[in-house]
Amino acid sequence: MNPCSKRRQLFSLAVFFLLSCLVVGARAASVPAPQIKYEKYTLNNGLEVILAEDHRLPLVAVDLWYHVGPANERAGRTGFAHLFEHMMFEGSQHVGPKEHFHYLEAAGASDINGTTDFDRTNYFETLPSNQLELALWLESDRMGYLLGKIDQERLTNQHDVVRNERRQSIENTPYGLVEEALYHELFPKTHPYYADVMGSHRDIEAARLDDVRAFFRQYYTPNNASLTITGDVNPAQAKAWVEKYFGPIPSGSPVPKITAVPPQITSEKRSTVTDQVELPRIYMGWITPPIFQPGDAESDLLAEILGGGKSSRLYKSLVYEKQIAQDVTVTNQSLLLGSVFELQATAKPGVKLEDLEKAIDQELDRLRSQGPTQAELERARNLTETQMISGLERLGGFGGLADRLNQYNQFLHDPGYLPKDLDRYNRATVDELKQVAAEKLKTSARAIVYGVPGDRVIDDPPSAKPEASAREKNEPIAGTMPDQPWRSKPPAPQPLGKLSLPVAQSFKLDNGLTVLLMEQHQLPIVAAHLLVLNGSDANPVDKPGLAAFTSEMLPEGTGRRSSTQIADDAAQVGASLRTLTVNDDSIVDIRILKPNTDPALDLLSDVALHPKFDPAEIERVRKLRETDILQIQDDPEQVTFGVLHRMIYGPAHPYGYLNEGTVAATHATTRDDLVQMWQHGYAPRNAALVLSGDLTATEARTLAEKYFGNWTGTTTRHEPPPVENKVSRGVYIIDKPGAPQTFVLVGTQAVPRSTPDYVPLEVLNNVLGGLYSSRINLNLREEHGYTYGGFSFFGYLRAAGMFAAGGGMRTDATGPAVHEILKEMEKIRNSAPTDEELQLAKGAFSQSLAGRFEFAEQTANTVGDLFVYNLPLDYYQHLPSSIAAVTSDDVRRVAEKYIHPENAVVVGTGDRAKIEDQLKKLSIGTVEVRDYEGNPVSAKAAAAQ
Repeated sequence: MNPCSKRRQLFSLAVFFLLSCLVVGARAASVPAPQIKYEKYTLNNGLEVILAEDHRLPLVAVDLWYHVGPANERAGRTGFAHLFEHMMFEGSQHVGPKEHFHYLEAAGASDINGTTDFDRTNYFETLPSNQLELALWLESDRMGYLLGKIDQERLTNQHDVVRNERRQSIENTPYGLVEEALYHELFPKTHPYYADVMGSHRDIEAARLDDVRAFFRQYYTPNNASLTITGDVNPAQAKAWVEKYFGPIPSGSPVPKITAVPPQITSEKRSTVTDQVELPRIYMGWITPPIFQPGDAESDLLAEILGGGKSSRLYKSLVYEKQIAQDVTVTNQSLLLGSVFELQATAKPGVKLEDLEKAIDQELDRLRSQGPTQAELERARNLTETQMISGLERLGGFGGLADRLNQYNQFLHDPGYLPKDLDRYNRATVDELKQVAAEKLKTSARAIVYGVPGDRVIDDPPSAKPEASAREKNEPIAGTMPDQPWRSKPPAPQPLGKLSLPVAQSFKLDNGLTVLLMEQHQLPIVAAHLLVLNGSDANPVDKPGLAAFTSEMLPEGTGRRSSTQIADDAAQVGASLRTLTVNDDSIVDIRILKPNTDPALDLLSDVALHPKFDPAEIERVRKLRETDILQIQDDPEQVTFGVLHRMIYGPAHPYGYLNEGTVAATHATTRDDLVQMWQHGYAPRNAALVLSGDLTATEARTLAEKYFGNWTGTTTRHEPPPVENKVSRGVYIIDKPGAPQTFVLVGTQAVPRSTPDYVPLEVLNNVLGGLYSSRINLNLREEHGYTYGGFSFFGYLRAAGMFAAGGGMRTDATGPAVHEILKEMEKIRNSAPTDEELQLAKGAFSQSLAGRFEFAEQTANTVGDLFVYNLPLDYYQHLPSSIAAVTSDDVRRVAEKYIHPENAVVVGTGDRAKIEDQLKKLSIGTVEVRDYEGNPVSAKAAAAQ
């Protein structure tokens, strides 16, 4: 979830790219330079403020960076910065406990979070622009007035929450402990990067009240922070509010300089870690140059060349040609005290890690001795530039515009560094990459960790539940600001005109293909999604996964291109090409910079309309898919969802399986099955081309006609089969011995997306479990400490959907957590939401709608739903008024109609020996053991397990 007397400094800068255009690789196409206008100034207390206007949507993003992270921690206090990130959401002097999320969700914030990285902690929210003052009131109150509200009760509560997060994100995640061990090898114990950002259980427990208060005084001060505001903002008004809310907060003492330095590894380090996984995996790591230092951009490009995707060296060599790896990924995480260049590869069944390591070393030796080719460098550069420019579409959140301005400001004191940043990659040469590979990626300078199947060894001591000392309880809290009574009342929202959401344009080609266009011209970015109503709902019941297998084959070769040529061609134009199958449709999509739209749509149409289904490629992909399905059992969340689908829909409906299908069905699939599925499902009258971004209607029509006008096929709109399975109440356990958590879902059959009750159901779900401030999350996470996060949702489909509630629960609290979920389901049936709950739920729904159009990729998804669910083009324009009309009685009515705890199925993946008795004591139905596909496990086999 993140000093001297100063003369006010004001810098008003309009940042223009230094280059008149961005030439991407060797292509002739160029991108006109985007313009980012920003203004930076500093308050008298040292707070740096960055403003950037963007008026395309009535949204504003607030992003506050504190320049503190694990880099500032000392040994024995690992995870402290992350723990404190959680404390920042626990209420301050004028904001009650748990009220931070409550205020923002009610205001319609579409992105609320805090995150901790090794070098910084940030807090952000994207919300309607008329609520900017609210965000500044909240952020300033916890900067100026949190200290007096930090007590032992809140600290103990967050001990539990953070430890649950560690269990969920590291210990109950496949290979999580293995990757953590890589950092233990790369960094000495005394180095702040040694531990995971979350720290260890013991260090989390060791955090004491005095430590937390001292941490706040030292690091959570205006002179150690930068505030970025982007979006639909009036600069003069924003400055006045920033001064009002942040100006009175006093500066803190100077922040101690970080003394740690990048470690020097002079001989190879090795270790082996056992984990509950199906396949062994190798991790390799090196320390590369710090962020923004010489060699950092080159390391990024080397990571892309080695393992950035299907056009990379290691994918082609290990996964495609030799077929000894299931997957391979290489990343370079740029950090202040030494970046981490990380390579991970999962061995195929029967392949030894030693043999996989030798094959990797052959490619590394070749890269060090020969360097990359010019074509490889161009592809890596093109992909990097597209990713960087595309990130500017988002106002806030992870990697958005506000985040990037803050990053440049923290590390370079220059929010306008973007053109120079892009230039780092454009100037990199083959020889420079070869030199960095030879100097930084030496065998003697690396760490290797083998992750092998076995027991998962976890150090998870019981909670100490410390009591605050009498001194801690009673002594005045030094450093608390004098009260300013006017802060006690949250600011009212500014007037906001009627929310007017964009409406898509639509036309049809002569062959029946529907084309939907949403114009967004702020950046030269285009997203193209080809949707076909050929999702998992089209699978024969004896061939689950056939639709997904078919879509996965599309980019594996056409009449004009081989599989590797498709990957290279996509990378050459900086494109992200993807195929995906979900329950209701299959998607082939691509994202590019505008000048490359023509070659990108040529590629998109080629793979969708002319797949080759080469027998050799089918066999290669079949093996990958079979192993992918086997690996699902490593992931408790995927397993639980898959078994819940089986229990709700039964084995006789396509929805009763995960989209990936089963090993048996994948093994039995023939080329004829794939060709027939493609011929029947991929037809223009069963499809839509969704275009969003920097295209005009004329350009869209020309491109659609050129690349899809000759598409033929007789299939009309496919409809899914009806759901006829009758659900019986019961409890189903998938056994994962030693699991530190149980991922549990309580689910029932529900309604299709076409239900007239969709809007009140979404409001109902926001009350029950759809928001941080919802009943289920506050009950399970905050009141009881059972989980890092509890939730509920309605999964709407074209046929009957599902309702589910749950989360990753502490093993010892599995039974009580299920009891609380069922209790909340029953409670919402019997009591209408309060006026406050209703307004929160409606505001979170309606005021966040603009966020669905924030960037091209998201806009294409939003518009695509109109086609998939047969909604009118102006649907989103009328949605706010439909939400406003929902009453408390409407919520009560749909709760009684659709929430049925008495018919609920409970599915849990965890340690059966520890959870079975807990679940039996609930007396909510028969308790059975199932395998990861939902098949019954005999009593004898279950006992053997």
